Amino acid sequence: MNETVDQLNETVEQRPRWLLGVEVVLVLGVSLGRSAVYAILSLIDKATQGTPLNEQTTTLNTSQTPDRPWLDLAYQLAGNLLPLVPVALAFYLLAVYVGPRVWDLRRGRTGGWAMGFDLTRRRFDLGWGFVIAAGIGVPGLLFYLAARDLGFNTQVQPANLAENWWTIPVYVLNAAMNGIVEEVLVVGYLFIRLRQLGWSTVAVLFTSALVRGSYHLYQGVGAFFGNVVMGLAFGLIWLRWKRVGPLVVAHTLIDIVAFVGSALLAGSVSWL
Repeated sequence: MNETVDQLNETVEQRPRWLLGVEVVLVLGVSLGRSAVYAILSLIDKATQGTPLNEQTTTLNTSQTPDRPWLDLAYQLAGNLLPLVPVALAFYLLAVYVGPRVWDLRRGRTGGWAMGFDLTRRRFDLGWGFVIAAGIGVPGLLFYLAARDLGFNTQVQPANLAENWWTIPVYVLNAAMNGIVEEVLVVGYLFIRLRQLGWSTVAVLFTSALVRGSYHLYQGVGAFFGNVVMGLAFGLIWLRWKRVGPLVVAHTLIDIVAFVGSALLAGSVSWL
């Protein structure tokens, strides 16, 4: 395994560094970078409507064909599975070209294993995932409420699916998809590749956090700053452990609480 990886690197190590930069741009361009562009346009639209942001509503997890549950389920499954393709692409690219090893990545590890997205430390990932979710989730909710009340954020309604037997499982699936896509691409993949391009750790950390904030701009300026802070925290955690596993678990749990909690408490809690 190690010899194969070393031989592969020897054959491609001489390629121009800018090709690695092109790879990063393309991966982001078909995933979160694309989302960031639309988020910026959405914020411009909301900011120029003449209505304060906190009087506008951003809806997530919406039904496409509520009158035809079977087709709506098909839409939801497609919307949650297709975004995983860029994740698979990132794993493939990391397997095809490991590149210069940085941060003492485990020798011979490629693809998802290079960033700690595997099942080798399940208890560690799950345990710390719960801890991180609790530490980030509660302050994040308080920050959202404050930003909304101050007029920096729209009112976010995270649960808008029609009631069906599959509604809660789809919310959970959506949360897992968000956790995998964001943490694998904006933390694991981006940290590895940008360091291999010669960026400093500090530059990578802030770039990752800014990218995370940018594709949340559709919710408002408050969401941007809140997610930048979250991105800095998650980036520091990844630098400590070199594993995205706990981050994926934490992100998934935070979104499950937001989606399922909102669905169950809607109409019962005034501040939702």
